[in-house]
Amino acid sequence: MIVNEPARRVSSAASAECGGEGESVSEPPARRPTGTSGPAVRASGPAMPPDRDVDSAVPGPESGPGRVPWATLGVIAAGGAAGALARHGLVLAFPHPPDGPPWATFAINVSGCLLIGLLMVFVTETRGVHPLVRPFLGVGVLGGFTTFSAYVIDIGRLVAAGAPQVALGYLFGTVTAALAATWTGIALGRLVLRPRPGPGPDSGSGDSDGDGDGGEGEGEGEGGEDDGDDGDDGAAGER
Repeated sequence: MIVNEPARRVSSAASAECGGEGESVSEPPARRPTGTSGPAVRASGPAMPPDRDVDSAVPGPESGPGRVPWATLGVIAAGGAAGALARHGLVLAFPHPPDGPPWATFAINVSGCLLIGLLMVFVTETRGVHPLVRPFLGVGVLGGFTTFSAYVIDIGRLVAAGAPQVALGYLFGTVTAALAATWTGIALGRLVLRPRPGPGPDSGSGDSDGDGDGGEGEGEGEGGEDDGDDGDDGAAGER
């Protein structure tokens, strides 16, 4: 007890400097996880809206908390099977030598990224889109059609076949072309969906206004001539 007395005094002095009342200094309390009692620490920044396609914790109209609707799972499975079969057929139709670039996989990934850009613009920037269109086409068909796992395997095979230069070019070329294709798809989608300016509501009013003004001018001219004739008749009567 005598040995621990200096340490206890130091602890009391430190707590007094921090605003305490003679209590020992303790470690800061651990943060409480979200969902428990007590204040929860929230991350800074604006909150993003939940995405029902990827966030399974968002309750939907056909499911409870933490469950994905069976319709969404069904269209994803069907679309994924269709996209994977299409990719497999293209790879078989266009084979490549062991030391040559796999152009079929390259074209599949680039074209798939282009279609993903178009699809995302159509889904997010238009109204009245069915909620199953994005899971079916985006997650299912295009998710099964594109293949970056085979892309990595092809790079390893090229290196094993003694073509490291081809593997390096294929490595960076696919990523660059895929990003460019996605940006191109977004730009094309917005260009197609951009509303075109049509004829304005006042386009025909200019002609009618012009005719009206012309009619008024003609009427004023005729009125002037009539006034002149009346003046002449009056002068003749006075004489």
